[in-house]
Amino acid sequence: MTKSVKTILLIDDDETTNYLNHRLLTRMQVAEDIRVVTNGEEALQYLERAFADDPEHPRPDLIFVDIKMSVMDGFEFLEEYQKLGENDKSRIVMLMLTSSASFYDLEKLKKFPDVRQHYSKPLAEGDVRDIMNEYF
Repeated sequence: MTKSVKTILLIDDDETTNYLNHRLLTRMQVAEDIRVVTNGEEALQYLERAFADDPEHPRPDLIFVDIKMSVMDGFEFLEEYQKLGENDKSRIVMLMLTSSASFYDLEKLKKFPDVRQHYSKPLAEGDVRDIMNEYF
């Protein structure tokens, strides 16, 4: 039996990646609820509502964020995310998903302590198992 969390938030503008990740996470039954937003701006709006205890927007336990997105990319999202209250963020595990793990991006990630680790997309079953064991 895999451990499970209540809510996972996927932040990625790539439909195929979202589909594959959503399908894998659903099949592995690691979350009761999987939400998808397609850019950093939507993600921040979602989190604002979640932190205000809006029942329509459950607070995520785990967030996967892509680096390269239109409207607001992963780094811009993380900059805004850092400004949110520590209390709000304390129970959230943030992981970066990327197709381009360039040295520059990985160096830049070090400026964001909220991001625990990065994974290549799409997620693999082994990754999900490791994440659940390590963080939950």
